[in-house]
Amino acid sequence: MENYLNKQMENKVKYFLPEYSVASDLADFFSVFSDGTRLRLLSALSISDMCVTDLANVLDLNQTTVSHQLKLLKSVGVVDCVRYGKSIFYSINNKVVKEVMMCGVNYLGY
Repeated sequence: MENYLNKQMENKVKYFLPEYSVASDLADFFSVFSDGTRLRLLSALSISDMCVTDLANVLDLNQTTVSHQLKLLKSVGVVDCVRYGKSIFYSINNKVVKEVMMCGVNYLGY
């Protein structure tokens, strides 16, 4: 098979190509955005910090579903939580998450 890249470009591609472990971490990060419920949760949290009860009410979901998705989002480091008395409030912990979501919205033309 014939190569079309010159050696310089081939070396450049190899230099910047992520290691498998980095690619795996990227895949885990982007998987956060592969579920409609999680995207709606992140959208709501990008507007205001909220507790599970408020999120369930706003999104018309049961609290178990919301808690499960928040646990996943917390495990990958996308959301944080703070306890105020008996309530736990969730927030997006990094502006990059909001930027990725906006890139998707802009790409789709919404």
